[in-house]
Amino acid sequence: MLKSQTVLITGGTGSFGHTFVPMTLAKYKPKKVIIFSRDEMKQWEMAKLFKDDPRVRFFIGDVRDKERLYRALDGVDYVVHAAATKIVPTAEYNPFECIKTNINGAMNLVDACIDRGVKRVVALSTDKASSPINLYGATKLASDKLFVAGNSYSGGEGTKFAVVRYGNVMGSRGSVIPFFMSVKDTGVLPITDERMTRFMISLEQGVELVWHAFDDMEGGEIYVKKIPSMKVTELAKVVAPDAEHKVVGIRPGEKLHEQMIGVEDAHYTYEYPEHFKILPAIHNWSESPLRIKDGRKVPEGFVYSSDSNKEWMSPNELQSWIDANHEKIGKI
Repeated sequence: MLKSQTVLITGGTGSFGHTFVPMTLAKYKPKKVIIFSRDEMKQWEMAKLFKDDPRVRFFIGDVRDKERLYRALDGVDYVVHAAATKIVPTAEYNPFECIKTNINGAMNLVDACIDRGVKRVVALSTDKASSPINLYGATKLASDKLFVAGNSYSGGEGTKFAVVRYGNVMGSRGSVIPFFMSVKDTGVLPITDERMTRFMISLEQGVELVWHAFDDMEGGEIYVKKIPSMKVTELAKVVAPDAEHKVVGIRPGEKLHEQMIGVEDAHYTYEYPEHFKILPAIHNWSESPLRIKDGRKVPEGFVYSSDSNKEWMSPNELQSWIDANHEKIGKI
């Protein structure tokens, strides 16, 4: 699929890019992987990790800048769109900036990819785009809609666009595990709400879902990985068994439970052994056999939420993951 192809990843110096790049280089032997991002220091640091691999290139640019995207996408076959303003409180207090990157940036990328003849594009989404209650989630919902509709603009033989959606990435910068680890020596862990649950996915699983989307997509699909849930209080006990829990209340724009498929999407959602697929409501694409393949339609009223999930991560499973990944938690 990606063998001997040129792949560009926007926001490629983030947590996802640091995992996607080495995994993709090892598995698919692409011709070139281009890291497109606006932070020169992060690029400089990342470049040191790949200094001996001529396939990895770096391109300073911002998805807000359409002309720069046109230049970066010259000769590119596949694109992963990971660039986003994604910290919930930051988006609440800086809404204009969030919209410029997450919505305007998505529009720029859709246009540029079509005009440059890119073959396939996979955009990363978030649980917060399902029934959004915060600005970040609302911008990502708009972004998802833009990438789905992009298939209408590109035509049947043009660029194909799809979306992957997943929840809390274990160990990534700014996530709950490294945060708890950073404050555990105080003896007190701040808990938003004792009822709170979160989906748990590793970066490696996120990369594999993107690979699957590239291979499977016909255009317009939203892929949702089946992953386990965990109560935040159980997670806290694993990180710091002897620490006291202090309930501090929900932050602005925060949800009690994560949701990746809402009841409104159930009519267009199909289930597969390891994932769900939300098909587009437009153009009767939700009835397309090429998109449905061997999927089974979910029941009416179906919701995929972290509190009602069938699969749960045990404390022992989380501890094993922490032991195996301790050195990189919070680093990328």
